[in-house]
Amino acid sequence: MKPHSSAAGSRHAFDGIRAQIRDLHTENIASLAVRARELGDVIALWYGEGDMVTPAFIRDAAKTALDQGLTFYVPDMRGHGPLNEALSDYQTKLHGRSIPIARTTVTPGGMQALYLALELLVDVGTNVVYVAPQWPNIHNAIHVIGGEPRPFSLEFRDNDWRLDLDRLFATCDARTRAIFLSTPSNPTGWTASEDEMRALLDFSRRTGVWIISDEVYGRLYFDGPVAPSILRIAEDGDRVLSVNSFSKAWAMTGWRIGWLTHPSGVADQLGAMTQYVNSGTAAVIQAGATAAIRDGEPLVEEIRQKLRTGLDLAYDGLSRIPGVVLPDKPRGGMYAFFALEGESDARHACSRILETARVGLAPGHLFGNAGNAFIRMCVFRDHKQIATALERMVAAMN
Repeated sequence: MKPHSSAAGSRHAFDGIRAQIRDLHTENIASLAVRARELGDVIALWYGEGDMVTPAFIRDAAKTALDQGLTFYVPDMRGHGPLNEALSDYQTKLHGRSIPIARTTVTPGGMQALYLALELLVDVGTNVVYVAPQWPNIHNAIHVIGGEPRPFSLEFRDNDWRLDLDRLFATCDARTRAIFLSTPSNPTGWTASEDEMRALLDFSRRTGVWIISDEVYGRLYFDGPVAPSILRIAEDGDRVLSVNSFSKAWAMTGWRIGWLTHPSGVADQLGAMTQYVNSGTAAVIQAGATAAIRDGEPLVEEIRQKLRTGLDLAYDGLSRIPGVVLPDKPRGGMYAFFALEGESDARHACSRILETARVGLAPGHLFGNAGNAFIRMCVFRDHKQIATALERMVAAMN
């Protein structure tokens, strides 16, 4: 038997830790954030989070539930009855087809919904093809579970991000369990069209490959009340999973609540998985989410308009900086994703902007190789703050 490591040695990896975990690291902007603290007076636009406090009607619903003593286990691991009913009504109305309670599982955050979806499907030796540039959690969640993360890049041409479906399908093979896409996308704002969704569904029906559609930004869409969703066209028996969250469209990032929409035929398995992974979502949190779904349409519209204006401000300001590459305005999401001519690695540009303009932006390498040259700016902020950040950037970069 090997002796226990000393305190000094405890900083090193222990024997027996899974390889996927031993080499795992957090993808973030740590070095930039440390420098920002040293500099002071930095306007941080690098996080994927708004600055809006969750509105009172949602907070009050959770407080009332707490005062009523909803502090026990929720017996149904797939969700508290009132929230499941509200989600069924909401999705049925939103997508124009029946989505019964049996097709929804409530989770502690959209990330947990994504993780359950992957755990349901992915074995060691299989792969998931995901559309990039992409939020880094996707790649790493596939890796942690033991699958092969297989990125497939959107093409940036004609000043926009475009999906080549033929190439995407050719990237799949006999070991592919799922295609994963985010629509609208973080970070690009690319949004799948109805025709692209139908082509993905047809491919799934021909091959048995599942489609995992991350629709967390689906309500933050500028051409209508909701972005094209695979739930609008999929039948209950289709191999389709839709990941969603209350974080973005209802200003509830810190609440950690989301949901997974799935075929009713896997409801029992997801209930059992929920029991063993997290034992359900707190009842008081679900009470707040129920109020958000039932009474939150004005809030969703307010957030959407705030984002539209923030994006307009960003594009107006960035267009005044020499050498900025501005894609066509995204159809949804909460980011401007732009590049600088001659910059193949945006990390250097982000460091310069931080030092000279005191503005914090996220470098595109965090979202995969396809985004290396690009920079992400969150526009879900007070409009005066965005305007000040852009004034600083224009002054520093001119």
